[in-house]
Amino acid sequence: MALSSSYERDQLTLGRKLLSFNWALLLFLCLVASVGFATLYSVGNGSLDPWAKRHAIRFLLGMSILFVVALTDVRIWFKLAYPIYILAVVLLIAVAVVGTTGKGAERWIDLRVIQLQPSELMKVALILALARYFHKVPPEHMSGIGVLIFPLILTAIPVVLVLKQPDLGTALLLIFEVVALMFLAGVALRWFFAAGAMVAVAIPIGLSSLKDYQMERILTFINPERDPTGAGYHILQSKIAFGSGGMSGRGFLKGTQSQLNFLPEKQTDFIFTMFAEEFGFLGGLGLLGLYLLIIFYVLAIAVQVGHQFGRLLAMGICVMFFLYVFINAAMVMGLIPVVGVPMPLVSYGGTSMLTVMIGFGLIMSAHIHRNVDIPRYSSKI
Repeated sequence: MALSSSYERDQLTLGRKLLSFNWALLLFLCLVASVGFATLYSVGNGSLDPWAKRHAIRFLLGMSILFVVALTDVRIWFKLAYPIYILAVVLLIAVAVVGTTGKGAERWIDLRVIQLQPSELMKVALILALARYFHKVPPEHMSGIGVLIFPLILTAIPVVLVLKQPDLGTALLLIFEVVALMFLAGVALRWFFAAGAMVAVAIPIGLSSLKDYQMERILTFINPERDPTGAGYHILQSKIAFGSGGMSGRGFLKGTQSQLNFLPEKQTDFIFTMFAEEFGFLGGLGLLGLYLLIIFYVLAIAVQVGHQFGRLLAMGICVMFFLYVFINAAMVMGLIPVVGVPMPLVSYGGTSMLTVMIGFGLIMSAHIHRNVDIPRYSSKI
């Protein structure tokens, strides 16, 4: 009831919402998406089909979704946080029942128009649910172990479902974003040290339970040359492409590794390699710098938000976005094992594009409605 009266009191007009919109952040998102469009055009050998045109259409559709999400009062997203999480869990369960299989994993639901990957949507749904939960926890309760029970249950359900697909990379990304959100919410540091000790003990057990292809990825990461035509092929070709790009690159549409089809998954997981071969070290650094600007803008937005829910929501999405960029870049450079994490707004993929645009829509909503009142410390979480 208090939330309803607060909503009526602080409701903004459409004009005020548009004036409060962070247009600079939107510009940076458009610039990154344009890089993706140009790179996918090059991947298609100078053709809009099969990837560049669809990428542009998906971005425009995603932009419309971003505006709808952003202009919706953040208190509505607060109320819908748990239902959205439950919907994401249902979709993950549906993958096991009616999901389609690709590349050795069952991760997609075929909606004809789009191959929906629920594990991507869960990344945002989990952040929403945890931001709502921690918004309601009084600061004096943050040091107790009881405050961790509900978040751990919220995390364990999707992680187990994602591991069954199997998708180790997404499961780890979910865990990383939850750990970061707990830290940002103010959970006592002793619980992080205790968790670290438990992880150290569990690593040998975890390694013994890995699938054959997952263990092969780890061994190939340590020594790609052990299987240069098999499991090590991807990372070796990626390193060759990076090296051939040099400082300034071979030039647009002139990437030999990609144009001659030596580079695998060049439109998705390894698109950053494709970009670096054509635009070199300086081009790759420029793209990473653009990502860094976006991250700084989001952190600035989070600091300005006057309620805990919006702050945690913005910072949680920021962490998710950072993990996308960091893991993909480190993966294709051979710094970490190869996992299926896309480069946001650049890699070809409908659900990842949708996830990122919804995430930034929520950030914009928190920014536009940064001064509204969301009651805290009630008995209801």
